[in-house]
This record gives sequence, C-alpha cells and structure tokens, in this order.
Amino acid sequence: YRLKPEQCRLIMVDPKMLELSVYDGIPHLLAPVVTDPKKAVVALKWAVREMEDRYKKMSKLGVRNIDGFNARVSEAEKKGESLARTVQTGFDHETGEAIYEREEMELGPLPYIVVIVDEMADLMLTAGKEIEGAIQRLAQMARAAGIHLVMATQRPSVDVITGTIKANFPTRISFQVTSKIDSRTILGEMGAEQLLGQGDMLYMAGGGRISRVHGPFVSDDEVERVVKHLKAQAAPDYLEAVTADLSEDGGEGEDGAVFDKGSFGEEGQDLYSQAVAVVLRDKKCSLVERMEKEGVVGAPNHAGKREILLSDEAAE
Repeated sequence: YRLKPEQCRLIMVDPKMLELSVYDGIPHLLAPVVTDPKKAVVALKWAVREMEDRYKKMSKLGVRNIDGFNARVSEAEKKGESLARTVQTGFDHETGEAIYEREEMELGPLPYIVVIVDEMADLMLTAGKEIEGAIQRLAQMARAAGIHLVMATQRPSVDVITGTIKANFPTRISFQVTSKIDSRTILGEMGAEQLLGQGDMLYMAGGGRISRVHGPFVSDDEVERVVKHLKAQAAPDYLEAVTADLSEDGGEGEDGAVFDKGSFGEEGQDLYSQAVAVVLRDKKCSLVERMEKEGVVGAPNHAGKREILLSDEAAE
C-alpha cells in the first residue's frame, strides 16, 4: 500500500480462481494471477532461481541483505559512480604472482517480491514434492534476498502443512478451526478451536509467543475501489519468465515435434531407448505422451512397453 511497483512486486497464486483474481491487472504484479497448479510450480521455481541470482549479486558487492544492496546501488547512482570489484584473472608466468583486474558491474536496485498462495491444499495434491522443496528453500533463505512467502489453506491437515513446511514458517496466523488437532497442526498447541470467528485470530510471532488479535473486515466493494485506483496509476509490466516453463521448448524441432521423424533409421529403437534414459524422470512422461500424440510411439501395452509406429518410408 505504500511501495511503488518498482519497489515491491507480487506473485499471486489462486488455484480456486476466486479470492485473488480481483487483483489481476494491478501494476505491482510480476505475472497475471496464476490459477493453473502447473504454472504455480513454475512460478515458485522461478522465485528460487531469482533468490539464487540475488545472492550472487549481493555477494559481488559484499553485502548481507537486500537493504544493504539497494543502499550501495543508490549511493553509487547519486555520486555518478559505477560499481566495480577487483577479481583475480590468473598468474604471472615469470613471477608467479596473482594478476588482478577491475570488473565493472551493471547493477540496479532490486524490488521486494512477495509470493502469495491462496490455497496450498490444491498445490500439494497436484505437485507435493516439487512444491514442498521450493517452499522450503524460499522459507529458509529468501528473506535476506527480499523475497517473502505468504501461504494460506482452508484445510490445515498434516498432509498439507507438513513438518518441513511448518518448521520453516515461524510466523503463523490461525482463524477459527473445528478441532484441537487442526489448532495443533497450525500453531503447535490448542486454542484456535475456541475462537469466535468474524476476524478473531491467534497470531504467533517468530519467537513462538501467541497473541489473540482481531483482523479487520474488508468488503468486496472496498477491495474493488482500491484495485481500480491502482490500475489507474499504471499498467502492469509482466515478466514472462515467471510462468514460462523452461522444459517446454527443450528437444523440439522446427515443427514442434519432439524428435525429427526423418532422422530415424534402423537404430531408431536404440535411439529411443537412449533418449528415454537420458531425460529426467519428471520430463520423461510428458515427452513420451507427446511422442504418442505425434504418432512416433503407440500406447503402452499390458507390460508397459510401447511400439514404435514409424513406417520404413518415414524412417528413410
């Protein structure tokens, strides 16, 4: 509410397509509101890569967090100076001493990024292992890089809020729940089942102390007015890489086929087996499915094996 789009960017994930879709189009968004669980996985993996890239940039400047990084960058811009560092490029053949050179760095200020996930249960059902790994890395390391994670669920069971996720979210909020078990799943102790509803909630800070507070009610009309005001300020500047799957274009020919059908010879069966052995397990299924659609291989039989459908003419 107080930061400009160049200072804070948002990634909103809403598998239910109801709660966060109203914010679609505001200038702070890095991508349109994500409703597809598969794209949600891609967006979280992008956030992990962005975190790693930011750590590399901060390491070059010798700072510990995003605030120190932005302060150094803005200070250099005010003075009209360029950021640089001294790096070792090799050794002198005669003396054996190290050779150092000055490396110019083109760095700009980094915005805060807030990733908001409305319903975790849907994502855990569709891609539990991938989601859990990305969430764990972001929750553990992303704070210093200026990336923050806000996650919500209406089904606080142990298969949604796993022990790994729970351990990496020290700050938690629980509204009224139906049982003591749900309260323990969220907060680690009872009490949330006795809340009155209507914004009554328990807030657990990082130190583990729990406070009972009351959240304000924001009507749909108020939300729409705020969104309308934000949209009037500027148009959104989306970053396609946030939801672009890097594996979509891998291995495709000019016509979009996974393999060049004209390149299959007598060793087609061996090439097919080698290709399947090389690709990662999570990519293998999608590649084989696409090959089946394109008529390269047939459907699996009772033993799980597939027949290569290319004719001799196509192989030549």
